[in-house]
Amino acid sequence: MKKFIAVLVLMVCNLLSAQVQFEARVSKATLGINERLRIDFMMNVDGDNFVQPSFEGFRIIAGPSQQVSQSWVNGRSSFEKIYSYFLLPNQKGTLVIKQAAIEYNGQIYKTAPIKINVTAATEQPRDPNDTSVSADDNIYLVADISKTNPYVNESITVVYKMYFSYNIGVTNSNEVSKPKYNDFWSQNIDIKRFVVEEGMFKGEKYRFIVLKKIVLYPQKSGKLVIEPLSLDIDVQLPSNRRDMFGRMVVTEGSKRVSAGAKTINVKALPEAGKPEDFSGAVGNFDFKVTPTKTNLKNGESLDLVVSVTGKGNLKLFSLPKPIAPNALEMYEAVHSEQVNTPLSGMTGKISDSYTIVPQYKGNYPIKPLKFTYFDLGSKTYKTLSSQEIMINVLDGPSPTDATVASGTDTNKNKIDKVEQFKFIKLKSNLLTMNKKDFFGSNLFYGLFFFPFLMLPLIVLFKKKKEAIDGDITGNRIRMNNRLAKKYLSEAKKQINNKELFYIALEKAMHNFLKAKLRIETSEMSKDNIQELLLSRNANPEAVTDFIALTENCEIARYAPSSSVTIQKDFDKAVVIISDLEKQIA
Repeated sequence: MKKFIAVLVLMVCNLLSAQVQFEARVSKATLGINERLRIDFMMNVDGDNFVQPSFEGFRIIAGPSQQVSQSWVNGRSSFEKIYSYFLLPNQKGTLVIKQAAIEYNGQIYKTAPIKINVTAATEQPRDPNDTSVSADDNIYLVADISKTNPYVNESITVVYKMYFSYNIGVTNSNEVSKPKYNDFWSQNIDIKRFVVEEGMFKGEKYRFIVLKKIVLYPQKSGKLVIEPLSLDIDVQLPSNRRDMFGRMVVTEGSKRVSAGAKTINVKALPEAGKPEDFSGAVGNFDFKVTPTKTNLKNGESLDLVVSVTGKGNLKLFSLPKPIAPNALEMYEAVHSEQVNTPLSGMTGKISDSYTIVPQYKGNYPIKPLKFTYFDLGSKTYKTLSSQEIMINVLDGPSPTDATVASGTDTNKNKIDKVEQFKFIKLKSNLLTMNKKDFFGSNLFYGLFFFPFLMLPLIVLFKKKKEAIDGDITGNRIRMNNRLAKKYLSEAKKQINNKELFYIALEKAMHNFLKAKLRIETSEMSKDNIQELLLSRNANPEAVTDFIALTENCEIARYAPSSSVTIQKDFDKAVVIISDLEKQIA
């Protein structure tokens, strides 16, 4: 009978153990990066020592909150305990919420891991489980785009505004994800300070702050996506409660807002009427080719400036290159830009400056240049041309053959006489040189016996070095002497930097003592230094000045002092060290 009762009790215990339930439930398995996630850890027993997971990839914005309920229905009891959290994802992708654990009757129970798929920010209706109800309908992040169907290389602007109602306050914001402008040339316009303005949004009055201003130039046609800007906003929300003075109690909360992804439909530039020399300029421009001078003397040079001014994608196209006759030597261009990028797009001037040096006397034309751009106003291609420029070289060497000026040379053996150079010799007379053999010469014997002559010197040098290396005390003195001179020189360099000056000066004086008194740092007490210096026939007044200056170095680093005081301390240190150098036996 006892065995039967024991088995029955064991079966009941196993049955109760098998009925323990501990699981994790989430409000959704897929959510946008701007959405909240609710997770509940539920158990049907009163478990102890609840251990929450690390929530990697999430930020806890509320929780844990605990709920306990117990009921009796038809004589049967039920128990439930719940730990709840509200989370915000920090990144996109597949995130895993790891196991939570409890202890019950000496056993550990764990939940199963849960995978959460985090997508890009989405605009969705308010989550019924979201605790920050009042913030959802009172704060918005909006991306205002000036034009959603521009041409390639036509400027558009994106202005990010945060609208919030009058009954809430914004205390802080933090970027969760930055917008990416793939296939756009972008320019951020700095906002020096945030200004709260008033405006209409959704037919109602709101306050708003301009957070970002971006100028974009699409670089290819088709549908281009601007990824969203997402922010975590700390807000102050009014409540229905009031304090003892009748003032409304404000609660702190947080809200993640996103501007949402934006799609720009970019139109390709028309192929009809597109010139072959079109380099991608889009806007409204003026074109000039200007020489600094047209009349030159021998040895002079000129600068030919090719420039475009106006409004458009000034940094995103190349200027035409002039073609000069071979008699004019033209160097590589120096490019310069004077471009501003306000919210309306790039404006200003770009130019290429070519230095040209004439080689011969004469008149040389530079042919007209053409510059083509796409005019956004008329939506047509326009071509601007410069005038022909005649360069007059007034003096200098003259080409004897017309082919030299034109750039062709049919006679390779014909060499023109130029005043600055002599004739090139076409024939050479080579003479044999009388050269003695190296073997048996004085140089040969000298190099042969040189190593044998050097052996005694090497032996003497080695013995001298061994003697120096063995003199440990002497080496220490010499090293301390070098350090004293080094730090004294360092102090002079740092005379305009008070702290570094006094550090170097103190090290110089300490190393001087080490070298002269043959003592270590541990022996440098005031009494010991004074006794040793006086025993070496040092002047008592010089000893007193040395100790006083050494003690002053530590104090002067932190006390206010002028450049005159620092210079006086340096001069005093030089005099004291010099006097002690002479006095110490």
